Amino acid sequence: MGNETLHAHPALVIIPTFNEADNIGRLLGELRKLYPTAVDILVIDDNSPDGTADLVRSMQLVMDGIHLITRPRKMGLGTAYITGFLYGLQKGYRYIAEMDADFSHDPAVLQRFFDAMSDAHLVIGSRYLNNTVNVVNWPLGRLILSKMASLYTRLVTGMPVADPTSGYKCFSAEVLRSLDLEKINSQGYSFQIEMNFRVWKKGFAIKEIPIVFVDRTVGKSKMTRQNIREAIWIVWWLKIKSIIGLL
Repeated sequence: MGNETLHAHPALVIIPTFNEADNIGRLLGELRKLYPTAVDILVIDDNSPDGTADLVRSMQLVMDGIHLITRPRKMGLGTAYITGFLYGLQKGYRYIAEMDADFSHDPAVLQRFFDAMSDAHLVIGSRYLNNTVNVVNWPLGRLILSKMASLYTRLVTGMPVADPTSGYKCFSAEVLRSLDLEKINSQGYSFQIEMNFRVWKKGFAIKEIPIVFVDRTVGKSKMTRQNIREAIWIVWWLKIKSIIGLL
């Protein structure tokens, strides 16, 4: 699938933000340069005190296809993406992608996601495909934690996804319409795991493509201990709900 198809069926890229003023302007400029018309961008900002939303508004004046939703307070990654999914479905986008604001996800790779959607319903950008580790600038402890979380998730759920906590991914609108999005309350790593698991359990085609994840160089990581704790128990909650037919 090339750019011509995307022009006919635009894709939406959702970028949640909190205090990303140092990154968001450069990222929006890069996305617009790479994809002048084929991709629309939705920034969902949780009332960043550093003026992230104001920067987005200023770029809306000079660039088409940039949309902004502001929320009254920091409400979490999962709810931001759910808000974005509902927006994307309402507006009729065919493909809806997730992307971090801090350049840990290379904007140039987006076209590979859209190409891969030709025979998949969910495409995941994997840091650990084929037993490789494509992560740059992470401390060893965080890398081990992430890799162990992936192995743990696969072991408990049986889900055949090498990088279930990856946040760089693309859904078809068909998949998102099939899910009861307003029932999904998990955050952080857990949100990514839960979305993948629900898509897999419904029998949709999931594909992974290799990406290189580069840790942010500007700003602070949003990962918390609570995110880690939630990811530990969410896999058992999902598995049990699936077994008893309440997923």
